[in-house]
Amino acid sequence: MASSGSYAAAVGATRGGARRVIHPLLVRLTHWVNAAAILVMIGSGLEIHNAYPTLPFVVPKVVTLGGWLGGALQWHFAAMWVLVANGLVYFSYGVVSGRFARKLWPISLREAARDAVAAARGRLSHADPTLYNAAQKLLYSGVILAGFVVVLSGLAIWKPVQLQVLGLLFGDFDEARLVHFWAMAVILGFLVLHVGMALAFPRSLVAMIRGR
Repeated sequence: MASSGSYAAAVGATRGGARRVIHPLLVRLTHWVNAAAILVMIGSGLEIHNAYPTLPFVVPKVVTLGGWLGGALQWHFAAMWVLVANGLVYFSYGVVSGRFARKLWPISLREAARDAVAAARGRLSHADPTLYNAAQKLLYSGVILAGFVVVLSGLAIWKPVQLQVLGLLFGDFDEARLVHFWAMAVILGFLVLHVGMALAFPRSLVAMIRGR
């Protein structure tokens, strides 16, 4: 059982976190634009996959966007430019402002594994919403990296002749499609986990809307 002192500290941290700005306006705007663009790209990407399978399976139409290959490509390219432009704003702000250095880095793999186990057992403290635990740091850094991979592999697929040098990083056209697909799968997995955690701890969702 927690002592009265530790309980009071947790309450104080919670109240302090509620008053402080956790997510600046620019972070919140780019977060939600990124979320919308990624959902459009995943839905249209799955329709593209169904029309020209990367792997030997198809996904249900209900989770795809575009209706057919041409429609899916239009949605995909439209969302691509939004994601690239908005993502660059988000990443640049995170680096220049020092937000990433304060909140995400450095990362200890040992601490990340420990926090992941604690989270699975429901024993991970969320008393201070202004701080990320090691597991969150690893997940958020990983999805940023996956974002770069999905964009670069997507460009290699889109312009395989004009961007041959970029394509060589992934091997060939078919291998670039596989990398693109798996990077998308990583982002989709992150989204499922991220939404689940946000619903389990609604304060984090409120903070991303209100900033405090």
